[in-house]
Amino acid sequence: MTRGPTLPAHRLPYLPNPLDAFNTAPADDARALLLRCLHCPRWSRRVADHRPYPDLDSLLAAADEAAYDLSPEDLAEALARESLPELPEDTYAVAHTALSAAHAAYEARFGHVFVIYLGDCPREEALDRILEGIRSRLTNDPEEERVTAAEEIRRLARSRLATSLRGTGPRPSAAPPRGAPSPNAPAVGT
Repeated sequence: MTRGPTLPAHRLPYLPNPLDAFNTAPADDARALLLRCLHCPRWSRRVADHRPYPDLDSLLAAADEAAYDLSPEDLAEALARESLPELPEDTYAVAHTALSAAHAAYEARFGHVFVIYLGDCPREEALDRILEGIRSRLTNDPEEERVTAAEEIRRLARSRLATSLRGTGPRPSAAPPRGAPSPNAPAVGT
């Protein structure tokens, strides 16, 4: 039996992974992606300007470092763009009322929305964690709460960035900033 010539193996075209695409994207595109993670132009410029990153962990470390350096004005700007928690559709009306009241008290005291990272929280416990967090943080003095809010927003930005560049990842834990398109099941403004 005679066989014909062997065909060369098919090679798929190179498709960049999300980190490679981020590293090589125009600066404006990289900053736009970063602004969807944390609405702070100075933070997004700082992270984008240090590209390329050899791996996701290096990028996340740089994003963390830049978030630790947020000025009070940067933090206020970022917090102003955060959204209230999105509760599951089957949540009782009384839970919405309790959350609205707690959030109104928090916002009246501190002048911005409540943010909390819920990446490690089971979805069915999110409402309780949010309400518990608001109530306990209402006792903070403004400076203590500024530090706590800055840490929570840093964790949110890290989670959003990791999710964006992994394509998958932990369940996002906070709503995207106001005005940002809602990527795949965003976050519970938390």
